[in-house]
Amino acid sequence: MNYASTRNPATQVGLSHALAQGLAADGGLYVPCTLPAFNARDFDADDSLADVAHRLLQPFFADDPLAAHLSEICTTALDFPAPLVPLTPAHTGMLELFHGPTAAFKDFGARFLAACMRQVGATDGLERTILVATSGDTGAAVADAFHGKPKLRVVVLYPDGRVSPRQAHQLGCFGDNILTLRVDGNFDDCQRLVKQALADAGLRSRLCLSSANSISLGRLLPQMSYYAHASIRHWRTRGGELNFVIPTGNLGNALAAILARRCGLPIGDIALATNANRVLPDYFSGSAYQPMASLATLANAMDVGAPSNFERLRWLYPDEQALRGEFIAEAVEDAGIREVIAHGEARYGRVFCPHTACAVRVLERIRERGDSRDWAVVATAHPAKFEQVVEPLVGHAVEVPAALAMLLDRPSQAEPIGADFEPFRERLRLN
Repeated sequence: MNYASTRNPATQVGLSHALAQGLAADGGLYVPCTLPAFNARDFDADDSLADVAHRLLQPFFADDPLAAHLSEICTTALDFPAPLVPLTPAHTGMLELFHGPTAAFKDFGARFLAACMRQVGATDGLERTILVATSGDTGAAVADAFHGKPKLRVVVLYPDGRVSPRQAHQLGCFGDNILTLRVDGNFDDCQRLVKQALADAGLRSRLCLSSANSISLGRLLPQMSYYAHASIRHWRTRGGELNFVIPTGNLGNALAAILARRCGLPIGDIALATNANRVLPDYFSGSAYQPMASLATLANAMDVGAPSNFERLRWLYPDEQALRGEFIAEAVEDAGIREVIAHGEARYGRVFCPHTACAVRVLERIRERGDSRDWAVVATAHPAKFEQVVEPLVGHAVEVPAALAMLLDRPSQAEPIGADFEPFRERLRLN
C-alpha cells in the first residue's frame, strides 16, 4: 500500500514515511492509493475492537515495516471500550467514544499514532517534534499518548480562552516532553501555524517535524476501527446497516466513518452535525465551499472555519454533484445545544456533552422527517469536561471519570504566544 498527496497523486510514499512527514511536501494530505474491499463476514472471527482494527488495517500497512508491529499496536493502543448503547426511542443508539484516558474520542487515534511513531523512531533513530493544533480535545489526547516517550517531543497549540477550563487544565498538565502554547487567536490560527511550520523546509528538517492532527494518517486510520466494530456488532444482531450522526469540526472523525463505509463495512447513511460554524452545512445545501473565520460556540471543539479534511473528502468524491448528494450536514446553534442538554435525561436518560448534543439534535430532525431506521449518534466527549456549560442546564454535578480526575489533580501551565508565525518559529527552534 502506497500513499499519495491529495494534490499530486503521482508522488507516492510508504506508510512509515507518510506518518513521519504528517503533511505531504506539497501541502496536501496523504491518502491511500487504493482502498481494500471487505464485507461483514470477513470479521466473523473478530470480536474485540483491537481484533477488528487489526484485520481492517492490515491492507493499509501492507509492505511497510510497521506491518510486523500492527497487532501489538492495536492491542496496546485500543485497550478501552467503545460501547454501542441503546437509547430511547427504539432504533436509536449511541456510540460512546469517551472512555479513554482523556475522556474524548481523540484518545483512539492519538494512542495509535504514538505507538506507530515509537516504532518509526526505533527504526531510524531520529528525534521528532510533533505539532498539534487543538480546539479542545485533540491536544490533551496527544499529550497523554506521547507523554514520557523517548525521542518524541510534542508542541500543543490551543486558542486561549476558547476551550473549557477543564480542557485547558488537561492541555497544560503534562510537562516534560510536552510544550503547551496558548495562542492569542482562534483554532484556525493554531492550525495555520502548524501548517506553516510543516511547510518550512528548514524548520521541518532541523526539528524532524510531524503532525498529530487529523491530517495525520496515524489518527485517521484507527478511527475507522470503531465504526467498523459498531456496525459489525449491529449487523450481527439486527441484520442491517447502521446509520450514524457524527459531530464534526475538522471532518476527521466523520471521514473515518466514510472511509470505513467505502471499504465495505455495513454502514448506511452518514449525517454530519456541526455547531454554528456553517461551512459544511452551507456547502452541502448548495453553496460554494467557502472557509470562514470560526465562531466561538458552546461546542468549542468543533469551532472550525476551515476543515482540513475536506480536501480528503473531495479526493474521495471527485464528482462534486455526487459528493453533495451523498451526505447531509446540518448546523445546531447554541440554543439548540442548550435545549438538548437540558432535556437529555428526561428524553434519553443521558447527560450529553455540547458536541454530542449537536448530533442528538440533528437526529431529532431526521426523526421528525419520518426516518425510523436504525441510527446511532456518536458521543465524542464526556460531559464532565464541560461542567460550566452542562451542570447549570441539568441542575446537578456531573461525575468526573477517574482518569480525567487524575489529570485535573496535576498542576497545569501553558505559555502565551501570539498568532504570528515568526515568534512561533523561533519558539520551536528553542524547544
